[in-house]
Amino acid sequence: MAGQPAERDLVIRPRRTEDLDDAAEALVAIHASDGYPVEGVDDPHGWLDSPKVIRAWIAALDGRVVGHVSINRPNGEEAVALWADQAGVPDTQIAVLARLFVLPEARGNDVGGRLMNAATTSAQMDGLRLVLDVMAKDAAAIRLYERLGWSHIGTTSHAYGDGQSIEAICFVSPEPAQTSSGSPERSE
Repeated sequence: MAGQPAERDLVIRPRRTEDLDDAAEALVAIHASDGYPVEGVDDPHGWLDSPKVIRAWIAALDGRVVGHVSINRPNGEEAVALWADQAGVPDTQIAVLARLFVLPEARGNDVGGRLMNAATTSAQMDGLRLVLDVMAKDAAAIRLYERLGWSHIGTTSHAYGDGQSIEAICFVSPEPAQTSSGSPERSE
């Protein structure tokens, strides 16, 4: 399709410190165009690189940061409590997929899916199950999660700002594929 970047130009890799300025700039641009995220744009560096981050990745197209995702430690998220209760597991076996965004000009090339797969594979190798919440208004994101096999586990109200909230849908990542040894399968 004309105007779409070739897959060979796209690289998904672990985020480095020197990527933070470009990722913060992309975050602010996405907020201006999509209203996402509902928080974090006042301090995009701090929001992206909070102490909760376990690991993060960026998508680079021709060397330019066009997307981001992180795995965060639980911090009182309703999705964590829902999954811990439903699965009967401690929250130490759960992490949060967070800070996922893709610049509009890079969408339609499975950038979001590739970022999510990097995070999901890493979490599975660490023995973690990922959860997330997504604003109910974000239909494209919900379609992506469902296409990638994430399961709806409940709804909540996502609180942000000065007493504001918005309806959110909670998801859990797919069960890890098991090898004959019983370990999660590593996908490269």
